[in-house]
Amino acid sequence: MGDYRVSHLDALEAESVFVFREVMAEFERPVLLFSGGKDSILMLHLAIKAFAPAPVPFPVMHVDTGHNFAEVIEYRDRRVKELGLSLVVASVEEGLTSGLVTEQPDGVRNRIQTPVLLDAVEKHRFDALFGGARRDEEKARAKERMFSFRDEFGQWDPKNQRPELWSLYNARVHPGESIRVFPLSNWTELDVWHYIARENIDLPSIYFAHDREVVERDGMLYGVGEHIFAREGETVRTERVRYRTVGDATCTAAVPSDAVTVEAVIADVSSTRITERGATRGDDRVGEAAMEDRKREGYF
Repeated sequence: MGDYRVSHLDALEAESVFVFREVMAEFERPVLLFSGGKDSILMLHLAIKAFAPAPVPFPVMHVDTGHNFAEVIEYRDRRVKELGLSLVVASVEEGLTSGLVTEQPDGVRNRIQTPVLLDAVEKHRFDALFGGARRDEEKARAKERMFSFRDEFGQWDPKNQRPELWSLYNARVHPGESIRVFPLSNWTELDVWHYIARENIDLPSIYFAHDREVVERDGMLYGVGEHIFAREGETVRTERVRYRTVGDATCTAAVPSDAVTVEAVIADVSSTRITERGATRGDDRVGEAAMEDRKREGYF
């Protein structure tokens, strides 16, 4: 008999596909959080594999801060159109207009995404939300289960996690409660890039090296544009950069890089010792528990 082996990427793919199918079997109204960032792009790719040749059987939702990178929104809209997906946009701008949330003094909208997300979950009665979080991203992410229970207020209690033995997931929820599902829990940033290379997955150009006007702030390079302006004493300069992660443009920084191909990005990621959020997300520098505090409030 031949020696049958499953590669590391094949094992990760199989686990994620199983999770997608399990959610469809257990829940009534799932939705996939899709921002046009690489992790949500990978999730969508896996969802397509999970249900092929049928179409993806749930909508996608973007919690839109209004502070977006143009390349990412262009990709989001193009991909949704190509696949014929139903896109739900939970808009922070609309939340500000309606009085649901209030603009923060620093202009960063990551924290005020949470009420907008919870309002959309209640409005559309979503009971399972696929999120692209990985355990190597940030300390609080590592506390999550694959199925992360949220109470009727959308809140997360890290001490009230359900056991997950032998890939058995507890999907029971009462009306108003929900589950956040993380199919990429066991993936690393490097795994994501290796899989992108293997599957030849298209990504927004912002993930590859390009020349961009930036300002240096708190040791990070922020792209100057519609949402970031040079403050007094700051100098605008042009740098060769790429983005490791994308989000609110007011708190997401770029990293110096010459990587213009997926293979070059893999070499970049292989040599770094700083997580993508640690290297590029200014909002996580508020404190060591910043992410955990937001997750307790209902952040994805």
